[in-house]
Amino acid sequence: MPEHSDKRSVQPIETAISRGESARYLLTLYFKGLAMGLGDSVPGVSGGTIAVITRIYDRLIFAIKAVDLQALRLLVTGRCGQMWRHIDGTFLLILGLGLLSGLLISASTVLYLLANHYEVLMAFFVGLVLASTWLLKDEFDYLRKQNLLAVLTGFLCTWLASGIDPRIADLSLLYIFFSGMIAISAMILPGLSGAFILLLLGVYQYMLTALTEFELVTILVFGGGCVIGLLVFSRVLAWLLKYYHQLSYGFITGLLLGSLFILWPWKQVLISFVDNDGEVHPLQTSNLLPLNYTEVTGNQPLLVSALLSFALGIAAVLLLRRIFYSRVSQE
Repeated sequence: MPEHSDKRSVQPIETAISRGESARYLLTLYFKGLAMGLGDSVPGVSGGTIAVITRIYDRLIFAIKAVDLQALRLLVTGRCGQMWRHIDGTFLLILGLGLLSGLLISASTVLYLLANHYEVLMAFFVGLVLASTWLLKDEFDYLRKQNLLAVLTGFLCTWLASGIDPRIADLSLLYIFFSGMIAISAMILPGLSGAFILLLLGVYQYMLTALTEFELVTILVFGGGCVIGLLVFSRVLAWLLKYYHQLSYGFITGLLLGSLFILWPWKQVLISFVDNDGEVHPLQTSNLLPLNYTEVTGNQPLLVSALLSFALGIAAVLLLRRIFYSRVSQE
C-alpha cells in the first residue's frame, strides 16, 4: 500500500495558492531563493539541498509539476489569472528572483570564498547538512526498516557518485541534450550538484566555453534538455512525495548524508583542468584528515575557523527553523 503524505508537508497546490501571501513571507521566500542560488554555485551543494533546509522542497516540486497542459490551455484561452494560480506563480516568481540574485551575487562572493577560504566555506555547508538531516527525522519514522533502507540507498547513491572518475565525452548535440536533462534532475535532488554531474559526464568545461563564447545552438540544446528534464523529473518526485512521503524523505536524508563526502573541507586534488580564463578546476579529489592536510597539500587546515564556521552552519539551520515555525503558528 502506498503511504500518503503528511498533510503538514505536502499541501495541494490549490491550498498553497488560495491563502494570501504576506509581504513578510514573500521577503522570506526571496531570501530562500537567494540561498538556493548561492548554493547552486558551490560544488557539491544543490538548490534542492537548500530547498529542503528551508522547508519549501515539497511546494517547489508540486509547483513545477503544475506547469502542464492544463496550464497551457488556461494561458491560450486567456484565463491568465487561473493559470497563474494553477502553477503557484507568485511562489515560483519570487523564489526565481531570489535564485537569480543568488547566482549573480555568487560571482563575486561565493566564488571568492571558494578560491580563498575553501575549508571554512565547506565546513559551513557541512554544518548546514548535518543540522538539516537531524531536523528531517520528523518527516519519517526512522525506526521502520523500509525507511532505514531508503536512507541507506540515498547515502550509497551520493557516496558512489562522488567516487566516479570524470570522463571525456563524445560531445554530440544529442549527448548535450541528455546531459542537460540529467544535470537539472540532479540539481533539484538534495545532496547532488548539477555542476558535479556535468563534471562526471565530461561536459562541464565544454558548457562553460559555450556560455562564455555564446554558442547559441549548444546553449539552446542544453537548455531544452534542462526544461524537459525538469518537467519530467518533477512529476516523478511529486508522485513519490505524495504516495511515498516517508520513504522519499528517508531517501533524501540519505542523499544529504552522502553529500558530506563531497563537502568535506580538507581535500587533495588529484586531477584538475585549466579553463580558458586560466582558472584551475578540480576534477578528482581525495579526502584528508585535518592533521595530514598541511603535510600533503602545504596548506593550513584552519581547524579553529572551520569549527566556528561549522557551528555557524548549524545555528543558521536552527534559526531558519525557528523563523519558519513562528511564521506558521502566526498564520
